[in-house]
Amino acid sequence: MGRAVALLRGINVGGRNGVAMADLRAIFEDLGHRRIETYLQSGNVVFEATGAPASLPGTIRRRITNDLGLDVPVAVRTGADLQKIFTTNPFLADGADPTTLHVVFAVGRTASGALGDLAPERFSPDRFAHRGREIYLQCPNGYGRTKLTNAFFESRLGPAAGATTTRNWKTVTRLAELSKG
Repeated sequence: MGRAVALLRGINVGGRNGVAMADLRAIFEDLGHRRIETYLQSGNVVFEATGAPASLPGTIRRRITNDLGLDVPVAVRTGADLQKIFTTNPFLADGADPTTLHVVFAVGRTASGALGDLAPERFSPDRFAHRGREIYLQCPNGYGRTKLTNAFFESRLGPAAGATTTRNWKTVTRLAELSKG
């Protein structure tokens, strides 16, 4: 599979789900992955993946539950996925300030029209665009003030999408760099 990125939801946030990055790297190493790097303390792991891509999120999640006693959703994207996400952000083309941008990653699949019935103006000045398993966000007043949260999107994407986890654009940019190899 090559380089991949695991995005864990809710790690080391607000004093909950504390995980040492050394423990997280040890889990990935024990699963047979190589060239493991963590970025920040919030559950971003870049690695050389082994095994079937479809099985990675479940396998990683089970090991974290077994080894650390935490049940956290895990989204996995290939290095190529991250490059595409990085280069196709629709709000960058509009000249948006990168500090206002975020990406919501769905753990599972999302239906292409799942958010089509939402009136975008209802969330102004915040904007979103749904592309594949990702939702691009622009939150001019900050992510902490938007109604476009993980819970909001999870309630609309349906059970196949599973959970979601959000990263700011700076983190997405760095993960795209690290996932190049």
